[in-house]
Amino acid sequence: MWALNAGGYRRLGAAGSVAIAAGGWVAGTLPARDPWGLWVPHGTVVTVLGAVLAYVGLTVLVFAWWRYGRTGASTRDTLVTLVLWATPLALAPPLYSADVYSYIAQGAMVLEGHDVYSAGPSVLDPAGLGGDAAASVGGHWTDTPAPYGPFFLILARGVTWATGGTIVPAVLGMRLIAVGALVLIVWALRQLARDRGTSESGALWLGALNPLLLMHVVGGMHNDGLMIGLMLAGVALAMRGGWIAGGALVGLAMMVKSPAAMALLFIAVFVGRAATGPVVRRVAKGVAPGLVAVAVAVAAALLGGTGFGWLRTQSVAGTIHTALSATSDLGLGLGELLRLLVGADPDPVKAAVQNLGLGVALVLTARLAWRTVRVRPGPASEPDGSLSPVHALGLALLALVALSPMVQPWYLLWGMTVIAATAPYGRTGTVLTVLSAALVYETHPSGATPWYGFVLAGVACVIGTLLVRRDRKAPDGPDAQVLPDRTGPGYEPAVAAHRT
Repeated sequence: MWALNAGGYRRLGAAGSVAIAAGGWVAGTLPARDPWGLWVPHGTVVTVLGAVLAYVGLTVLVFAWWRYGRTGASTRDTLVTLVLWATPLALAPPLYSADVYSYIAQGAMVLEGHDVYSAGPSVLDPAGLGGDAAASVGGHWTDTPAPYGPFFLILARGVTWATGGTIVPAVLGMRLIAVGALVLIVWALRQLARDRGTSESGALWLGALNPLLLMHVVGGMHNDGLMIGLMLAGVALAMRGGWIAGGALVGLAMMVKSPAAMALLFIAVFVGRAATGPVVRRVAKGVAPGLVAVAVAVAAALLGGTGFGWLRTQSVAGTIHTALSATSDLGLGLGELLRLLVGADPDPVKAAVQNLGLGVALVLTARLAWRTVRVRPGPASEPDGSLSPVHALGLALLALVALSPMVQPWYLLWGMTVIAATAPYGRTGTVLTVLSAALVYETHPSGATPWYGFVLAGVACVIGTLLVRRDRKAPDGPDAQVLPDRTGPGYEPAVAAHRT
């Protein structure tokens, strides 16, 4: 089979990234108004051609990433590759999402004294601060209160204040935060992989070089990247004994998006097991990082001036239907069926199924936490097959996403980055690799979710699955150069295709 070395795939991926960025200049998520005249529409034909170019570039990038992970590249080479692949996206207009305009508008709302937890960007004066951003917000989010924590709103307010809310510099300011989040993710992945005995390059390949992360964290500037970076850094510090700093970082991550709070449970297990003395002392030690996180969260809410309204907006996202949410789809289908049969209101049925899904996710999380209790503290888990707290956290986050009432493609990153640090070439890592290569196609560069995006994602999923199965049957094939799996005993066994 035709193959390149790591340098060849690096250049190929960089070409794909440049193509995505170039297409994004005409087919990306352009603002409704840009006073600088840089990010403006160029007509239907040019927009379609730009979108085609972006899709072709994305396919090239995914192919280069898939093959790069099998070259045995060093950590240094992978970091260089990451810079080359991320830079074109960092210089492009917003890609794959209009969320950044919501962030800027919400920053303007805080500056002007509006309650971001009871109103949406539509309250802003169209001709005033943040007006251009508010006009560019995606449809149903215009009147939706912010579901984000006070710490993120402090950052958004700072960017809006520093740039006057002018679209181009404000977007680039938010992108600086996204790039900072990527740097934090890279640092945390390296620390966790080193501590767990996992290949650093493999962790970076799945958890940072991944096209799904590059397009949605760097290109789309989703604040999920900041949440993940802070959470991972907090976990890394806690696992090294710095539970105070670790708890503080997780507290900040919670004040970006609330799912980061799940990390506190597994940090508590690790810290509690590492403590000595009577059970009461161990429990107290395990609870301590959570208390630090709560203190940081309260401080952020008070210092940010936004209060605790974020507590009541956590269910906002669940009111918006997304096709990737299994519980929402099932609830909607059952609700409509009951409406046709007995004339029942479908909304309560949908809500009940969504709540049931969240309940199941909590049960699975508790089960995973219980399995980690048996694990002796240290860089590796017990040889009895039980899980390490870090790996269990990744699985718990994946369960939460799978059963959440609202699922977006980039939500997969919550748990995937954690799994990347513990078992990038394990069974779960392989599944996440295939899903990553598929979900990149679900979103158009403009942020829309066209029907053909789901078709392309399905095709990519099938191709990825066939490639994995083919590699399993070809132990002497070209994939023999892949990085060795060094996850240690107790982790998921690596897939044969990645160990030949």
